[in-house]
Amino acid sequence: MKSFKVITRLSLSVVLLLGACAESGKKETATSTVKTPETTIQTAVLTNNVAIVKQHIAAGTDLNAKDQMTGSTPLMTAVVFGKTGVVKALLEAKVDLSVKNNDGATALHNAAFFCHKEITQLLIDAKADKTIKNNYGVTARESALVPFATMEPVYKMIQQQLAPMGLKMDLVEIEKNRPVIADMLK
Repeated sequence: MKSFKVITRLSLSVVLLLGACAESGKKETATSTVKTPETTIQTAVLTNNVAIVKQHIAAGTDLNAKDQMTGSTPLMTAVVFGKTGVVKALLEAKVDLSVKNNDGATALHNAAFFCHKEITQLLIDAKADKTIKNNYGVTARESALVPFATMEPVYKMIQQQLAPMGLKMDLVEIEKNRPVIADMLK
């Protein structure tokens, strides 16, 4: 039951994270000759606009900047929404993989929880730290080990909350992939 409470709190934080989607870290550096795009980086992430994300990278936008409300970065948002191309661009830009949101979760925690196999592998290949624990003392692997039946109501609640923002979840795939993700994170 403790695991369910921890995961529920984590899931609610994800909902808050994505509801905020406030622009964080829009700036131009003194050495940058590329103008910061009008479209915020969070909007570019949510709309899967890799070209705009790359413009933000070139303009010197702080890619590790945390959303004020949830502490999430553009990478975390890209991971939750399964935006693989955006994740790749941000990883190529050498974002900090150890950044934690307000719940202590990293991008790897989000990838494991949402069972994005390809993104999880990209993060592992980029040397994301698998031992980092969130504020509830749970690693990314441990979040994938909670039985699906315990987590199904949480997934359904998140899907309902974030569907208007474009989140698509296949619960059959998530159930199938939870043990695969846990094995990947050994």
